Amino acid sequence: MRITEVPGGLPDGRIPERPGGPAVPRLVLGERFRKLREAQYISRQEAGEAIKTSDETIAQLERGRSGFHERDVTDLLSIYGVTDGTELATMHALAEQTNVLGWWHAYHDVVPDWFQTYLGLEQAAGVIRSYEVQFVPGLLQTPEYARAVIALGHPRATEGEIQRRVELRMLRQRILHNRQPPHLWAVIDEAALRRPVGGPEVMRGQLEHLVAACDLPHVTVHIMPFEAGGHAAAGCPVTLLRLPERELPDVVYLEQLIGATYPAERDEVEYYRHVIDRLVTDAAAASRTRSILLGMHEEIAVS
Repeated sequence: MRITEVPGGLPDGRIPERPGGPAVPRLVLGERFRKLREAQYISRQEAGEAIKTSDETIAQLERGRSGFHERDVTDLLSIYGVTDGTELATMHALAEQTNVLGWWHAYHDVVPDWFQTYLGLEQAAGVIRSYEVQFVPGLLQTPEYARAVIALGHPRATEGEIQRRVELRMLRQRILHNRQPPHLWAVIDEAALRRPVGGPEVMRGQLEHLVAACDLPHVTVHIMPFEAGGHAAAGCPVTLLRLPERELPDVVYLEQLIGATYPAERDEVEYYRHVIDRLVTDAAAASRTRSILLGMHEEIAVS
């Protein structure tokens, strides 16, 4: 496994090209347990009662939102009637991986638990589709722009805390420069690009960075212009993650100011997939992105 070094004056951090972590094992194991439970016509409530927990806890496990305790895995496998030695060994091996810490855990002091989950999914995703209305997507931010955004969201943070958050955001971006990068498909609202976060100089650098990102074959950027009027997302940021494992459903991530939600029901995921599709259709064609960005850059330069 090739190791990628972090450039740009960041700490001497080194992260694997395709980072591990608990996100994918949790989703795989949760999906297998859901299928096993449904095959036995056992409700979540009944499964929860059998291992002395709640139906909500069973739902969280099946959705890959938490790690698995060894005892719970053993009990659930017994309840669901799994006796095959190979299957038992596979499930227990996956359970061990659900509690392995990803490289981003080193930043746990500045990263809330709800965002740790997203980081694991982002680092493992094969396709990342997003819509942003307020800011440039984190994976496409410059260090200077990221610092300004983070300072806005954490006005009481110390300089050291802000720096660590900037470092983490830059480390996340390494996945776009790996040998097997995800396809990033981003729709950015014009408002995010017109808002001079960090000042004119920072925005000029950010726009230049976006123009360069458009040259990457696995990065597609659309601009949602003001002239498009209202649109499907109704002003809310949305991220849809597709994982390489085909048996796993897409993951919807909706970030809020002090938390996030992960709608998981099939109809909810389908709804947000449709929203993303509509946004791409309503936005300016990707072939126009470069000229739009350069036009904005020119406007800032002469203002």
